[in-house]
Amino acid sequence: MPTITLPDGSQKQFESPVTVHQVAESIGPGLAKAALAGRIGKTLVDTSHTIDVDSELSIITGKDGEGLEVLRHSCAHLMAQAVQQLFPSAQVTIGPVIEDGFYYDFAYERPFTPEDLANIEKKMAEIAKQDLKVDRSVMSRSDSVDLFTKMGESYKVELLESIPADENISFYRQGDFIDMCRGPHVPGTGKIQAFKLTNVAGAYWRGDSGNEMLQRIYGTAWPDKKSLKQYLHRLEEAEKRDHRKLGKKYDLFHTQEEAPGMVFWHPKGWQIWQIIEQYIREVQNENGYQEINTPQMVDMSLWEKSGHADKFGDDMFSVNTDNRLYAIKPMNCPCHIQVFNQGLKSYRELPLRLAEFGSCHRNEPSGTLQGLMRVRALVQDDAHIFCAESQIQSEVINFIDLLTDVYRDFGFDEIIIKLSTRPDAEKRVGNDADWDRAEKALADAMDAKGLDWDLLPGEGAFYGPKIEFSLKDCLGRVWQCGTMQVDFSMPGRLDAQFVAEDGSRQTPVMLHRATLGSFERFIGILIENYAGEMPPWLAPVQAVVLNITDGQADYCQKVANSLKNKGFRVEADLRNEKVGFKIREHTIQKVPYLLVVGDRELEGGQVAVRARDGEDLGVMTIDDFSSLLTKEVEKKGRTA
Repeated sequence: MPTITLPDGSQKQFESPVTVHQVAESIGPGLAKAALAGRIGKTLVDTSHTIDVDSELSIITGKDGEGLEVLRHSCAHLMAQAVQQLFPSAQVTIGPVIEDGFYYDFAYERPFTPEDLANIEKKMAEIAKQDLKVDRSVMSRSDSVDLFTKMGESYKVELLESIPADENISFYRQGDFIDMCRGPHVPGTGKIQAFKLTNVAGAYWRGDSGNEMLQRIYGTAWPDKKSLKQYLHRLEEAEKRDHRKLGKKYDLFHTQEEAPGMVFWHPKGWQIWQIIEQYIREVQNENGYQEINTPQMVDMSLWEKSGHADKFGDDMFSVNTDNRLYAIKPMNCPCHIQVFNQGLKSYRELPLRLAEFGSCHRNEPSGTLQGLMRVRALVQDDAHIFCAESQIQSEVINFIDLLTDVYRDFGFDEIIIKLSTRPDAEKRVGNDADWDRAEKALADAMDAKGLDWDLLPGEGAFYGPKIEFSLKDCLGRVWQCGTMQVDFSMPGRLDAQFVAEDGSRQTPVMLHRATLGSFERFIGILIENYAGEMPPWLAPVQAVVLNITDGQADYCQKVANSLKNKGFRVEADLRNEKVGFKIREHTIQKVPYLLVVGDRELEGGQVAVRARDGEDLGVMTIDDFSSLLTKEVEKKGRTA
């Protein structure tokens, strides 16, 4: 008589072993219909799984994150079945769930076309409509090899040969399709109702460029048609907002093959960079940071001593000169310790906050490079706080306040916070006691602020745990940007010391922190979030003064110069073009304000003000417009 304990604490008793589906039925027909899987303790199982002992059970539906993964994994199998029905000689390889969807890799003699994808999707809908039952079975490895050998699935045979000989393999069958999989899967193909195949791309077998090139079909699946439609709309919006396209459209930056993963900034793009850099500099100055600058290239011995060479050696660019091996710095922390080490510090000088707009280089794989979002040359708004252990919590709290204000100024009010704890022992340095204290210090600081945060076990840096701060943009996309890391190890490895109040020599704690992350990526996020329509405080050109005829040209130039002298970024467009043409051109370029001058404005010493959305703000004096623009700049990206 198993007793089933449900998430709300209620219990149900059964006279004999019972399946997850039967438990759901006992609760209600609606839940039974919606059930995709179950969770017993921490283990996900199929709805057909039999429970014969007392258990804690959660019924998983498409509304749960776990249910969505089950749905997408099942949809991957549905796609593979459709491919093999349409293209019988295609071999099925690997098909995992990814963010917002899934993919499957296939070996086939020719490339799949857009027409093929449409036909595959149609076949998937037919199979889903049949509501084929999905059955789980288990085979020995040898029987599994025999099965796939007879099916001509050589890639599956290769995968099986890497599995221990005594291990049993679970399989899922639906109709004429069978594949090995850990599961769980939906109980029937009829549960899969809202899906879309998005694109096809090349992919090397097992991710090795020395292996055969396969074809990877990507897709997405959602609990219902409405959710799918909303997702596809977000994809369309994201495509329109692609920072690479907008960077070209608004003449902000470009990249080229001669410098892969490195950015050529144009005047307008560099103007945005400088605005952000000066803003961050002012924020850091107000919060007690001292700005420094450290070398781009440092002897490899320093990186070996810090532990970076061992952990990240393959990702570092190096140079041999003067019979010495140098590394072009991939990060700034060891160099900041060198600054700290110049002259013995007293406890009275702590916390010491050193900040740098640090230029770093990382040998990212060429296939991962993407505009501003993934680069090889990057600049971080990096800082390191050297402090006593008793100062950790207050410093972390102060940084959280700083970061929250900065994000709000850029227009981001929703921040997602996660604590990444120690990785596996072989992937980290330092002892467990230090890790315990470091993790507790970060958790205590977040709790003291009353923050909601999640745990990311095993995702910390090799030298310490970290808080990850992610912002959510206008499309609901999440971008991980800021970090705060507690490091008990590196200062000791690099001989950092201070004189404590009792006269003893002690090792400081080092807090690694960044607010934006990298300038390149953050600017890419801003471009996409605002679709290139930067708020006035960030706009490279805040206003353009336009003349209607040559008779107003001198006055327009005086207006532009007057506003420039007040610190605004203003241009005068005195070209011999129709004013309508000039208005249209600068509106397309997303200039926040257009100041039009005709004879009437000239005589009155005024300007006719037009916003970039086309709103007519009326005629005003230069001082009135200056006040308007000042208020907009001071508001920054805040909505309230």
